[in-house]
Amino acid sequence: MAENGIKHQEVGHKSLLQSDALYQYILETSVYPREPESMKELREVTAKHPWNLMTTSADEGQFLNMLLKLINAKNTMEIGVYTGYSLLATALAIPDDGKILAMDINRENYEIGLPIIEKAGVAHKIEFREGPALPVLDQLVEDKKNHGTYDFIFVDADKDNYINYHKRIIDLVKVGGLIGYDNTLWNGSVVAPPDAPMRKYVRYYRDFVLELNKALAVDPRIEICMLPVGDGITLCRRIS
Repeated sequence: MAENGIKHQEVGHKSLLQSDALYQYILETSVYPREPESMKELREVTAKHPWNLMTTSADEGQFLNMLLKLINAKNTMEIGVYTGYSLLATALAIPDDGKILAMDINRENYEIGLPIIEKAGVAHKIEFREGPALPVLDQLVEDKKNHGTYDFIFVDADKDNYINYHKRIIDLVKVGGLIGYDNTLWNGSVVAPPDAPMRKYVRYYRDFVLELNKALAVDPRIEICMLPVGDGITLCRRIS
């Protein structure tokens, strides 16, 4: 059993389910048959990239796509883009005149997915900005006209800055709007004993994820729902 636990910690970035076979069943039964061709193509291109662990899982992509349609999102933001799988899921979900402000420190990774996003006919919805997100967020927050203008904000970037992102984007998302924080169960490490075997990057960011989870749980401005989809996603609905 211990062996299986360690093995699952390696693959767990994609799913927290205890059975890999069960996760495969979900993908093959419900996700892959409905996955848009462009998303499949981008997922397969990303799988060949050395940092492919950073991508959003296919089941989470499907979840985000449906969620955005359910809330009729139109003006959105994404912090942390990588090759753009979740970005494409968003772009396909929002209306033709919808907008996504997408930020990442690495344009090269974004450009891996860009030809596929263009071919899907949704590139016009995306405003990509290369560089750290915090200065851009500070600029947006400074102008009161931007307050409460975003329907949905998805954060999948440097975990050590999640708290700093939250302090800013809480003003930018509208009351009734949603923020999604990715990786909030962080490979299952949030409940692992301190001496458990874990990759260096998992160990390094673990405390930051724990700190965020505690902060979100007591933030009176939001309602939260933590879901074991992908590597854990916490949805925050702004209520004040």
